[in-house]
Amino acid sequence: MARGWESKAVEDQIGSAEAEKEARPKAVLPQAEREKQAQRESLLLSRTDVLNRLKAASNERYRAQLQLALEHLEGKLRELKGDS
Repeated sequence: MARGWESKAVEDQIGSAEAEKEARPKAVLPQAEREKQAQRESLLLSRTDVLNRLKAASNERYRAQLQLALEHLEGKLRELKGDS
């Protein structure tokens, strides 16, 4: 019996959290801002991927290539930040 009450309480909490989330006004960003945000997220994902590959790489030439790629991505991120 206690289990039924507990699961009902959890269900109610989830339902109220979802209702609260839907009730919040959504910020409407201009198209250019959405594109810029998507580009930034893409660059951050690429940067994370390059960092992970750099940690695992043992070949010096490959590491040098990854380092150049990392510098390029960080430069692009700085450019995006500067445009704000």
